[in-house]
Amino acid sequence: MRIGKLLLLIFVLFIIGSCNSKNNEKIGEKKRVSFILDWIPNTNHTGIYVAKEKGFYDDVGIDIDIINPPEESVTALVAANRGNFGITVQENIGMALDKNENFPIVVVASLIQHNTSGLISLKNRGIKSFKDLEGKRYATWGNEIEQAIISQVMENEGANFKNVKLYYSTVTDVLSAIQRDVDAVWVYEAWDVIMAKYKGLDYNFIRFSDVEPALDYYTPVLVSNNSFLSENKDIAKRFLEATRKGYEYAIANPEESAKILHKYSPEYDLNMLIESQKFLAKEYKADENRWGYISPERWNRFFSWAKEKKLINKDLKDKGFSNEYLPE
Repeated sequence: MRIGKLLLLIFVLFIIGSCNSKNNEKIGEKKRVSFILDWIPNTNHTGIYVAKEKGFYDDVGIDIDIINPPEESVTALVAANRGNFGITVQENIGMALDKNENFPIVVVASLIQHNTSGLISLKNRGIKSFKDLEGKRYATWGNEIEQAIISQVMENEGANFKNVKLYYSTVTDVLSAIQRDVDAVWVYEAWDVIMAKYKGLDYNFIRFSDVEPALDYYTPVLVSNNSFLSENKDIAKRFLEATRKGYEYAIANPEESAKILHKYSPEYDLNMLIESQKFLAKEYKADENRWGYISPERWNRFFSWAKEKKLINKDLKDKGFSNEYLPE
């Protein structure tokens, strides 16, 4: 009887060893993949950190190296092969491709399906619509596309951007700025708007995409280098599969995912991160069934608008993005 049990135990251990061996053969040696952030860790990035903490990258044989935001442009760094993947926005891709149509970079996934950016202001400033921006102080960083977007939404409401008082400043503390220096600041709803709500401020927030459909572009997006993708297609697909699992987990478990992110951004209040995470849980995929998918129609619509406004000169239809590497 004891011999029979011993043989059974040996058989079970053999089966387990065989399975582990097959898994090791499938994954092989881990591939180090570098990922450049566009900003300090925040809820746009949660899926990346969840995938790292939960071992989703390990499961596909990837050792991810998350690089803090540099002073240089992430778009330029990834194009120069100084990072395998990075985060940027569709506007930056358009400007780069307009200058050089062979610019070696491609967007491989959207991190948030719709543009959630707009203007925040204190309620007592009376900015309930973009038309109300006339005569008010708006904090601008002097970017041509940025100002064209403000001009467009004001024009759609019968107002004139020339009547806005421009305050040239790259605002880092939005809530202080709207209480002291300016009337309105460009923000993203998941961050500064949630923070204003959490701080108990009486504010107004208006989205650009609610006024002009062409402004429902992709921001932020995940980019990679053309040569890296062509030489490492399997690695890219494995990376995106693990990343998808991270974001899907964050969608299903926003509170736990916010706690994971908090380990990397302890300077932020955990409760605020949880509220932001709950908001983005509905925005990562929104009305799209497939995580990361980029709609050619919406992608092209923004670049058509930019060309019409003479912000770019080239026809960038179907340029600069690919859904090829996304998991099904």
